[in-house]
Amino acid sequence: MSKGDQLRRPALLRRMLRAKDRMDAASQENWPVSRLAAISGVSEAHFARAFKLAFGAPPHRYLLTRRIERAKALLRDTDLTVIEIALQTGWESLGSFGRVFRDITGESPRELRLREQSTIQRLEDVPHCYVTAAYRPDLRTAVLEKRRRKAGATKEG
Repeated sequence: MSKGDQLRRPALLRRMLRAKDRMDAASQENWPVSRLAAISGVSEAHFARAFKLAFGAPPHRYLLTRRIERAKALLRDTDLTVIEIALQTGWESLGSFGRVFRDITGESPRELRLREQSTIQRLEDVPHCYVTAAYRPDLRTAVLEKRRRKAGATKEG
């Protein structure tokens, strides 16, 4: 049975969706593969492969996407401090939040907040699912790989 055939089994896909839904509902929590695999009722290795096949990204990268997406919304829509937003979205330190946020979005949390709040946005008329999709970060490439590429370009230039 090929990998694609395995995911066509409704039971396995439901198990992956169960874990994804739990991450979505509490993205600020720690979600090691062992915990997600236990929720899904499969082995850790099988879970990691099946999740990536089902959703196009490994569990850790998917979780980063959700956390950054939530942080961008809080920066745009609230007056919470950056440290409060970092802690609410699951980061343990302001430094790691700022570094990963910049790596993914290309700007610091403060820069994003200033840019977003300086433009008038009428998002209340737009369905929430469209707003969420528009603000979802693109994490097809791992954050560390982006840093390596950037460092390589800097050394060559």
